[in-house]
Amino acid sequence: MFEKVLIANRGEIALRILRACREMGIQAVAVHSSADADAMHVRLADESICIGPALAADSYLNSSAILSAATIAHVDAIHPGYGFLSENADFATMVEEHNFVFIGPSPDHIRLMGDKIAAKKAVKDAGIPVVPGSDGAVEDAEQARAIAGDIGYPVIIKATAGGGGRGMQVVRDDAGIQEAFNLARAEAKAAFSSDEVYIEKYLEAPRHIEVQVLADLHGNVVHLGERDCSLQRRHQKLVEEAPSPALNQKERQSIGDRVVNAVKILGYRNVGTVEFLFEDGEFYFIEMNTRLQVEHPVTEMVTGLDLVEHMIRIAAGEALPFDQGDVTIDGWAIESRLYAEDPMRGFVPSPGRLKLYRPPAASDAVRVDDGVREGDEVTPYYDSLIAKVVTFGATRDEAIAEQSRALDTFDARGIAHNGLFLAAIMAEGAFRDGAFDTGFIAATWPDGFHGAIVDEDARLRLIAVAVSLHTRTAARAANVEMTRASGANSAPWSPSVSGGVLQGATVAWTASHDGEDFAATAVPVAGGFDVRVSGRAIEVRGDWFPGAPVFGGAIDGAPATVQVRRLAEGFCLTMMGGQADIVVRVSRTAELAALMPAKVALDGTQFLHSPMPGLVVAINVSVGDEVEAGQSLAVVDAMKMENVLNAERKGRIAKVLVAPGDNLSVDQVILEFE
Repeated sequence: MFEKVLIANRGEIALRILRACREMGIQAVAVHSSADADAMHVRLADESICIGPALAADSYLNSSAILSAATIAHVDAIHPGYGFLSENADFATMVEEHNFVFIGPSPDHIRLMGDKIAAKKAVKDAGIPVVPGSDGAVEDAEQARAIAGDIGYPVIIKATAGGGGRGMQVVRDDAGIQEAFNLARAEAKAAFSSDEVYIEKYLEAPRHIEVQVLADLHGNVVHLGERDCSLQRRHQKLVEEAPSPALNQKERQSIGDRVVNAVKILGYRNVGTVEFLFEDGEFYFIEMNTRLQVEHPVTEMVTGLDLVEHMIRIAAGEALPFDQGDVTIDGWAIESRLYAEDPMRGFVPSPGRLKLYRPPAASDAVRVDDGVREGDEVTPYYDSLIAKVVTFGATRDEAIAEQSRALDTFDARGIAHNGLFLAAIMAEGAFRDGAFDTGFIAATWPDGFHGAIVDEDARLRLIAVAVSLHTRTAARAANVEMTRASGANSAPWSPSVSGGVLQGATVAWTASHDGEDFAATAVPVAGGFDVRVSGRAIEVRGDWFPGAPVFGGAIDGAPATVQVRRLAEGFCLTMMGGQADIVVRVSRTAELAALMPAKVALDGTQFLHSPMPGLVVAINVSVGDEVEAGQSLAVVDAMKMENVLNAERKGRIAKVLVAPGDNLSVDQVILEFE
């Protein structure tokens, strides 16, 4: 077994590998950029070495710097994690040439599967079904049009070296072929330094199914079941689960056996994932990922196996200690990816400092893989993934319930994140029923996500929670006097009864939400409050004290977790993807507040603001230009994404205040209209 392993990565995956090394008694060496000098993986490693400045190209993608660090630290092997150099065949070759062990597949297999056309042919020859399409790269739009005519529209044009949704264009008729071909080639060239593209039949409503395999150096291959990764936004996975609710046992066994057979034919070794589109009972090969997957924890949860440990053991020459018959799938697991992005502003990246970071407590049912702690900086230089929330249950319903509670409990402040959006997914009926495909998110939120509470029942329940929280807060204040609903004289609250509330007293309030007022009363009872909102009785039970970030308990007998944020007046409450700002007042105060003049929002359309910190890549207009609504004005790079900023209205450019290469802060003015 290795004595020392270098981890050529950062963030949560670096910590995940570090944890496996520590459990195996292996020393772990961390590498880091100057921006990550105080990162968690650096602080917890046995040794750490700086490999360059903040930009990934100068550090985590710098093969020479990583190999120099490995030489200095006298390591035996290098684990690349995922992303960065994990699927770089040239890097894997260099690792082996420098007499280190690459913890992953052979360079030849990385190279083969990195070429989408060659990979498609190889797996087809090994008995794996593929999507109908071109046999190789498409030279021009006319060839693409001819192939599309043979296989039928719609089709998708894809980069041969692609991934992550880049260099992909869907085409539905002959008229769109030329533009789509040009766009796909341009995106492919920019993202992968190669403009080669190929064409395939586009499946309209498929599931995204992937099969996890382990293969040792002795010819043993096993599959560890499948994962369903259909919940995606712009081809980026957001929620994954194992097993898939779309497959029956016969389909599950059939595709697993075919994958194992193909992997044996290919002579593949170490960890790998074969990905498919699944529609109408048929599987179609997409690609094979020659690395550990971001979503590997769900497989670990249902199999009880440590994939990182087995990667290391395989690389060290050990045989798998089990065969296919020993692999069992027990229960259900779901993973949600918490990203530093603002779903309320079109999912723009949101780097910054984590002023508060409270993940849900770990248990047998909840696992959080992260690489940050409170006070850490989420930098704009790398991927925006903050944490992975993984939950387990004996059934799918139990795993979803645990995931909902975990997401509602997760409290991260100082940056925007997509936790509310993930919680909304968990609450959607189609998701809970397992009736979804890769187009689910786009179809469910076609106009973007706004965190709105569309269900009146959920709205009233959150108002009831706000009333109970406000009543408890008022009661905790020294000698606060509130008016009883009966019209009796004001009386001081007893701080010693029922969590600081006079037991049995009925307290009258007016709760305001979204411009509407609701008459409400709260009666303190053992363990909580009996609340009435607009005549509806709602039982609120649970522990909460003023200042606590989460209310946990039950509403009308059903378990409920509500995230609580105090506002200048009132509360911002979030539950299962719904969010509401609710103000609770004494009725007379509410009457007076209604007489106040309404605030008028400022018209900000005269300026183009940067929605995130980032680097100006391009300014597409000049002073004096006439622009139309929706026209591209600027491109800002943040967290490995190029964000196109468009005009909100028609107008003429009066000032351009920044230039390509400038660093922007959030809401900084980029240009001004006349």
